[in-house]
Amino acid sequence: MHVNSRHICSMNAIENYRTVKESIPDDVQLVAVSKTYAVEAIMPVYESGHRHFGENKVQELVSKHEEMPKDICWHLIGHLQTNKVKYVVPFVHLIHGIDSLKLLREVNKRARSVNRVVSVLLQVRIASEETKFGLTVTQLLELLESEDVQGFDNVSIEGLMGMASNTPDKAQVEAEFTRLKSVFDELGQRSDMPHFKAKYLSMGMSNDYQLAMSCGSNMVRIGSSIFGARNYS
Repeated sequence: MHVNSRHICSMNAIENYRTVKESIPDDVQLVAVSKTYAVEAIMPVYESGHRHFGENKVQELVSKHEEMPKDICWHLIGHLQTNKVKYVVPFVHLIHGIDSLKLLREVNKRARSVNRVVSVLLQVRIASEETKFGLTVTQLLELLESEDVQGFDNVSIEGLMGMASNTPDKAQVEAEFTRLKSVFDELGQRSDMPHFKAKYLSMGMSNDYQLAMSCGSNMVRIGSSIFGARNYS
């Protein structure tokens, strides 16, 4: 009996998605990270009812947006360069990785040109690795307290995003998540920052999302646990 391998992969993705979805409370938003996966691998999850998908690279995000149904809420979760902002602002649902005033200014400018208000998260560097992008807490406060940001009418700052260290040390990861949750809560209580909406705390991926949720995350970014191991070749 011949078995279609693509059919098996689709069934696995659906089963994996349902398992992950059942492990996440209703008040936590699941972003299915579809980077490097083909459209035909993603569609079964879409057809299961899921609408929030995340991509790391602008070119791949734009390509999939063009190919796939238009009711998908696309999340850009990777590092965004200022010269590529113009390609995503017409349709992106949420940009997770804002890590400079320059980048935020460009998003506001491009969003204004297409008459949109684009939702964004500010990325805070909580990991020990130097390779991780993000603002320090000091830089985060400087950005939010700047007069420029308070005048941006075409961006909506809706929370924070962070990536924990890639380490088997759960205590370290927990400490990093807890620190970001503390910053998130403190900002949400500040009456002098009406332009900061403490709506989303995006932290946690396939290997640590349960721990992230226990530390207060209400948005998790999960790819391989749904779609299977990635092939980067």
